[in-house]
Formats: sequence, C-alpha cells, structure tokens
Amino acid sequence: MKKKVLLAVDGSDYTKRMLAFLAAHDDLLAGEVHYAALTVIPRIPPHAARFFSEADLATYYADEAGKVLAPVQAFMQQKGWAFEVKHRCGHAGDEVAAEADGGKYDLVVLGSHGHGAVGSLVLGSVAARVLAKCGVPVLLVR
Repeated sequence: MKKKVLLAVDGSDYTKRMLAFLAAHDDLLAGEVHYAALTVIPRIPPHAARFFSEADLATYYADEAGKVLAPVQAFMQQKGWAFEVKHRCGHAGDEVAAEADGGKYDLVVLGSHGHGAVGSLVLGSVAARVLAKCGVPVLLVR
C-alpha cells in the first residue's frame, strides 16, 4: 500500500536537514511512498492586501512559494521520489495540520528548530502548533 507523507518545508536549514535525514533513512518508510512538499506563505495583512488585485496577490504567493519549493523539488527529483508540491497561505502550523488531516496523510515530517519547552512558550512554534492540531503522526527532525 502506498504511503502518503507530507513534508512541511520553509526553505531553512531545518528543511535541508529534514530532507537529508529522509534520504539517509530511506528504510524508515519501507515500501512505496508519495511525498507532498507543502510550504505556507504568511498572508499579507488585509489593510495592505486591499491595494492589490486578487491576481496580483495570487502571483505574489505563488512566486514566494516557488522560491522555497524549487530547491526541494530539485532534491526530490534527484532522489527519484514520487512527489507533488503545494502551497497555502496563512499560519504555517494551522495550514500544515489542516492539509495533513484533510489530505489523509499517513505521516507529517518537519524540521524543528529545537528551542525546547521554554523557547516554544516565548517564541511560539510551528512544530508545537502542528503537534497540537494535527491528527496525523508527526516526525520532527532536529
């Protein structure tokens, strides 16, 4: 049976570590795997967005997502992985959890900054938010 794995990517070094971890541990997900790389672009605040057309906003979000997804896509192609790329707009933790649950994924994988419990309270954490909201198993790579 094919596994569906959602990769939450943001273009940071943590994304690179996560991809390297998956590539080095290909036995972790034995069998056929289909990956979906998702990046989330923060929404432009409504008071600023009103000065742009819907088409211009869509182009902006797609361009910003492309900057993150292009190197991820190149890496996955190089590895020969079956994949698709996606982007959403909003808060990363909320959108990753919504995609994971709505897309019926078997696993969510994301890189974590590893701030620890106190850092997460002060700084907020996409990883903590995904863990709190997601009904799908989550693998954090530090």
